[in-house]
Amino acid sequence: MRFWKYHGLGNDFILFEEREAPKEPEIVRRLCDRHCGIGADGILYIGESDRADVSMTIMNSDGSEAEMCGNGIRCLAKHIWDLTGFQNEEMTIETLAGLMQVKRHAESDSAYQVAVNMGPAIMDCQGIPMECEGEFIDGEIEIDGRRLRGTAVSMGNPHFVIFEDMERREQDQLAPLIESLPLFPHRTNVEFASLTMGGLMVRVFERGAGWTLACGTGACAVAVATVVTGRLPHDREIRVTLPGGDLWITVPRDLSSVLMRGPAKRVYEGEIDPGDLR
Repeated sequence: MRFWKYHGLGNDFILFEEREAPKEPEIVRRLCDRHCGIGADGILYIGESDRADVSMTIMNSDGSEAEMCGNGIRCLAKHIWDLTGFQNEEMTIETLAGLMQVKRHAESDSAYQVAVNMGPAIMDCQGIPMECEGEFIDGEIEIDGRRLRGTAVSMGNPHFVIFEDMERREQDQLAPLIESLPLFPHRTNVEFASLTMGGLMVRVFERGAGWTLACGTGACAVAVATVVTGRLPHDREIRVTLPGGDLWITVPRDLSSVLMRGPAKRVYEGEIDPGDLR
């Protein structure tokens, strides 16, 4: 079975085109294992769609399915533009979070820079989802005997953004506890953010994958949280610096269509015997 390896700012994925590609959680975990498998933060599957040019299924490295992945969708779009003969400068990709509009920003003949309309930012607790009412903006949670303030945002998947200063050791301790708080019935991604002279510095604990070099939906969620708490203005491109590099996010005043721009890169391709996975 043929596969391709991609990454967006170091957030890496195995990509399959075949319908028969395995999605069983145990096999996904084996494929993503960095010592005994191919190694990745997740797996992307290209599929057919009655409503869009293609569909995208995303499996996290722990075997769970994700609604949306900002770095993953750029990688999948690059694959389609580079290797399938798709000619249009724009495409629509169906995800569990809805239909996503993607546009090519080519530096040469390859789709290196990809812009994605990530859709609306959801602030209502029931839509995130969270076990609360209204919006959770700069609200307080208690975790491991400590009170923290944060803002909850959904970009098709749940995020909890924290601006408090703390050492990396504390982040390492708190992030997995926050991810699985009963407050978040589907768990949550966790972002630790700080303002810089050029924009934002962010570290992301991704639901189902752990600490990642980059997270597209996380970068969007942080930009939204920054705008709604008045830390930066809306309708301007914000540079979000993650451990793997920079993404550029634009948040409109009404939060109706968050725009993300960033790179995607094909690393290699190969073949794996499905029989070896079972």
